[in-house]
Amino acid sequence: MTNASSTYFSILIGAIIGALISWWIYNRQKKTTEKQDLTLFRIKELDERNERMLERLQESEKRNDSTLNAVLELSKKIEYMIERQDKLHKSNQNNKRSSTYNKINNNITTTETDANGSPG
Repeated sequence: MTNASSTYFSILIGAIIGALISWWIYNRQKKTTEKQDLTLFRIKELDERNERMLERLQESEKRNDSTLNAVLELSKKIEYMIERQDKLHKSNQNNKRSSTYNKINNNITTTETDANGSPG
């Protein structure tokens, strides 16, 4: 083999080895890119799913807040009704005591007039 043919042969072998290495690198990068794209797609799906879950949680929280407010409002109304009933009950007790006191006074007055024979 001559020097020129040896040089061309070396260039050809170098080109083949270079092409193989370039193809191998390209293939590895392509596989890595596909895996990254798949991972990014999954991350995007997870992010969308998490956003929907967050929206549902916020809606649920709003419903819970409105339910809590309704319960608190009912509690206030019940307390008000209990207070009114207690006041009414106390008023009735005072009226009964007062009428019982008046009956006792009337009985005492009637007994005094009967014993003395003259009223008052």
